Amino acid sequence: MLHGRTGEQATIERLLAEARTGRSGALVIRGPAGIGKSALLDDAAGRAAGMRVVRGAGVESEAMLPFAALHLLLRANLDRIHALPDAQATALSGALGLGDIVPGSSRFLVGLATLSLLAELAGDGALLCLIDDAQCFDQASIDALLFAARRLEAEGVVMIFAARAGFQAAGLPELRLGGLDRAAAGALLPAGLPPQVRERLIDESDGNPLALIELPAALSADQRAGRLSPVGTMPVADRVREAFRAQIATLSESARTALLIAAADGSGELAALVGAGASLQGLEAAERSRLIEINGTTVGFRHPLIRAAAYQSEPVTRRLAAHRALADALARSAATDAADRRAWHLATTALGPDEHVARELEQAAERARTRGGHAAIATAYERAAELTVEPVRQSERLAAAALAASDAGLMSRAAALADRATPNVDDPNMISALVQVRAHREFELGTPLAAGRIIMDGVHPVATRSPERATWMLVEAVRCAWFAGDTRLAEEAAASLRALPEVDSPLVSGALGLAHLLSGDIGGGIKLMGEALDVPAPAGLAVPGLTFTALLCLPLGRAARCEQITRQVVADCQQSGMIGWLAFALQDHGLALGWLCRYGEAMEALTAGLRLATELGHEHRVSHLRCSLAWILALQGDVQGCRAKAEEGLARADNQGLALAAATGRWALGLLELGLGRPEAALGQLEAVPPTGIGLLSAADQVEAAIRSGLPERAKEPLARYLAWARHVRQPSSDAIALRCRALVEGDEAHFRNGVRLHGDAQSYEQARTQLAYGERLRRARRRADARAQLRGALEIFDRLGAKLWAERARVELRATGDVPAAPRRAHDPLSVLTPQERQVVRLAAGGASNRDIAAQLYVSPRTVGYHLYKAFPKLGITSRAQLAAIVGSSPAPR
Repeated sequence: MLHGRTGEQATIERLLAEARTGRSGALVIRGPAGIGKSALLDDAAGRAAGMRVVRGAGVESEAMLPFAALHLLLRANLDRIHALPDAQATALSGALGLGDIVPGSSRFLVGLATLSLLAELAGDGALLCLIDDAQCFDQASIDALLFAARRLEAEGVVMIFAARAGFQAAGLPELRLGGLDRAAAGALLPAGLPPQVRERLIDESDGNPLALIELPAALSADQRAGRLSPVGTMPVADRVREAFRAQIATLSESARTALLIAAADGSGELAALVGAGASLQGLEAAERSRLIEINGTTVGFRHPLIRAAAYQSEPVTRRLAAHRALADALARSAATDAADRRAWHLATTALGPDEHVARELEQAAERARTRGGHAAIATAYERAAELTVEPVRQSERLAAAALAASDAGLMSRAAALADRATPNVDDPNMISALVQVRAHREFELGTPLAAGRIIMDGVHPVATRSPERATWMLVEAVRCAWFAGDTRLAEEAAASLRALPEVDSPLVSGALGLAHLLSGDIGGGIKLMGEALDVPAPAGLAVPGLTFTALLCLPLGRAARCEQITRQVVADCQQSGMIGWLAFALQDHGLALGWLCRYGEAMEALTAGLRLATELGHEHRVSHLRCSLAWILALQGDVQGCRAKAEEGLARADNQGLALAAATGRWALGLLELGLGRPEAALGQLEAVPPTGIGLLSAADQVEAAIRSGLPERAKEPLARYLAWARHVRQPSSDAIALRCRALVEGDEAHFRNGVRLHGDAQSYEQARTQLAYGERLRRARRRADARAQLRGALEIFDRLGAKLWAERARVELRATGDVPAAPRRAHDPLSVLTPQERQVVRLAAGGASNRDIAAQLYVSPRTVGYHLYKAFPKLGITSRAQLAAIVGSSPAPR
C-alpha cells in the first residue's frame, strides 16, 4: 500500500482507464533516489487489471551498449517481432542482435518498430510499459522508446518512465515526486519507536520513503531507545546506502561474491552470473535477505541503491576480479553482444594504457555503427583513446569519438572531445575532422560567424597536404558566412578557395557563387551557382555536401530541385542515424515545400525539425526553424501563430548574429502585415531585411508594400534588385513576379497580362497575388467584368491553399465589383472536414495502401491508422474503405 501518493495514483489511473478505451499516453515520473518512483510503478502494475505489462530497469554498466536496455525490456516478447512489417522486423532484430544487421537500418526505423511492437503486444486490449531508472538506459534504447512515446495515439498503450536527474524527455508530461507529508511518513515507520526518535527520523529523512523504511532497521538499541541520535549528517541517499552496506556485511562470503558479480554484470542473466563464479547458494541467500529478486533466469536488484552498495562496499581488488571473471565468461559465450560486453568489462579492469583492450573497444564502436548507435560509438572511442599510449593514435580515436558525438547531435560533448586531441597532429584528415566538429558545435550553439572563423584558422595546415579536404572546409566557411550574412568572411574563404589547386567539384562553384551574391554581384553569383546545380551531383556525395547543394537552390528560384534534394537528405539522415544533421535537412525541406505551396507538408517538416532541434539543444537551428515556421504561417494568414514564432525566433537571432534566420523572420512579419492590409508596417519589416540573400527573394513584397503605402520612391531600389535577380535566374515564376512589380510601379496593364500568362502551377500562391493585384487595378478602372475574372481566379487559389487573409482581400474586391463571392473553395473539398493527419491517412488508404504501409510512411502505429480511419469514415459519410477512392478523387490535390 502506498502512503501519501493519492494525487499521483489518480493521474496514473486516468492513463490506464483511457488505455482500456483504446487511447494511449505517456508520463515521466521524476525524483531523487528512494522517493518512491519504483513504488509508483509497482502500484501502476497492480492497477493494470486486464492489461498486459512489460517492464524494464536501466543499469548504469549497460549504458554504453546500444539497444541493451531495449533488449532487456522486450526480451520476453521477442517472439512477436515476426508480426511486424518486414523492414521494421529486420531493423529491430538487427538492433537487438537477433538477426543480420542490415546496413542503413535507421534509428527511426528501430523506433517505429518499437512503437509497432508495443501496439502489437497491446492487441485488442491494452498494454502498460514501465521503464524504471531511465537515466541509466543506453542512448539508442532511450531514443527508440522516446520516439514511440511521442507518437502514441490510439494503440491502448501507456508508457511510464521513472528517472532521476539527467534524463531528457522533452515534450512528454511530467510528474515530480517530493517527500511525503508527516502523516504519510509516520505511517511508514515501525511501531514501538519513541516519539522523539520518530520525529527525528521524519525530519531527517525529508519524507523519503526508502529512508523511512530502511533506516529504522539499521538503528542500534541505544538509537532505537532514543539515547543516541538515530541519524548522522550524511545525505538521505548516502544514509540508505550505508544501511544496505551494513545489511550486506552480515551475509556469507559466497553471498557477497554473488551480489558483487551481479552488480558488476548488469545483464541480469542467471547463466552469465553463474558462469562468472556466482554460486546459486549465494544468490539464494541474497534473495532471502530481500536484496535481489530471481524471476526464472533473471536476477534483479530490489533497488539501485542496493546494487551501488553491493559494488562499492567491496575493495577494488575484488571489483576488478569480478569484471575479469565476467570478461572470461563472455569469451566463452555465443551471445551476439558478448564481444561488446567483454570489451567493456576489460576496459573497467584496465588500470593504465592497454592497446589490446583499446582495439577491442574500437571494434565495439564499429559494431555500434552498423546499428546507428552514434552515442555508443563516441563512448567506446573515447575510452579507447584513454587506454592509448601513442599520441597520434590517441588523437585519431578522440577524433572518431568527436565525429560520432557530432553526428548524434551532442555538440558540446563533441567539441570537448575534439579539444582533447593533440594540437600538433599533422594528419590532414584528422585536423579537418577536429575543426569540423568544433565549427559544427559553434554553428549550432554559438554564432555562424565564429564557426567560420574556426574553419579559417584551421584550414591552412590542411591546404598544404590535402587540397580536397581544405576545399570542403572552405565551402563550409562560405556556408557559415551565408548564414551570418558576413561579406568579409565569404570573400576571405572564396579567395582561399581560388588559391587552392583546382578540385573538380560543383561545390566550389556554388561556394564562390554564394560569396559573389553576398557581396552584391547578383549576375556573377547566379552564374556560378547555376553551374554548380546544372551538373550531376558527384556519386556518393555525403549529407553535408547534399545539404550545401540544397542551400543553392532557393536563391536560384529552383524550389522543386530543392525539395528533391532535401527529401533525399532527410531519408539519408534517418537511415544513418545522423540526428545532428536531420533538423537542418528538415528545415530546408520545409522551406522548399513552402515555396511549392505545399503548406501542410511544410508545417509537418518544420515542426518535426523544431521538435528535434529543441531536444538536441541546437539553439541556432531552433531560431531558424521558428522563423521559417513564421513564414509559412504568414502565407496561411495565421496572425497569432506567425507573430509568436517570429518573435521567438528573432529574439535570439538578433542577439547571436543569425542574419539569415532574422531575415526570414522579418520577411514573415512583412508578409503578414501585407496580408492584413497594413503596407506601412510591412514596409518597415521588409526594409530591415538585408538586400542580399533573403532580401533578393523578399524584394517583390517590399515593392508592393512601398506602392500600397503611397511611397513609390521607396520602391525603386527593391524593384531594381528583384529585376536583376529575376533576369539572371530565368525562372517563369520569378519573371511573372517581376512583371507584377513593374505593373505596380509603372501602371502598365500589359505587364499584368503577361505576368498572369507566365505564371505556372509551381507557385500558385504568387499567381493568385498577381491576379489579385490585376483585378484590383481593373476594378478601379471600372472594368468590373474583367476584374471579376481575375479576382475569382485569385480567390479560388487562395481558398484552396488556405491563405485566409489574402482570400478575404479577394472577397472584398469581388464584392466591390457587385459580385457575390462563392463560399470558400475548401468548403467544397470533402476532405476539409478532416484533421491534417486524417487527410494524410485517407489519401494513402484511398491509393490502396494497407494500415501497415501507411503507419510506416507516417511514423505511427497501425492501430493509430485504424483509429484515424474510424474517425474519418463518419465525417465523410461512408462506411467502407472501398468508398474512399471516389471521395478522394473529388478532392483537390494537396498543394
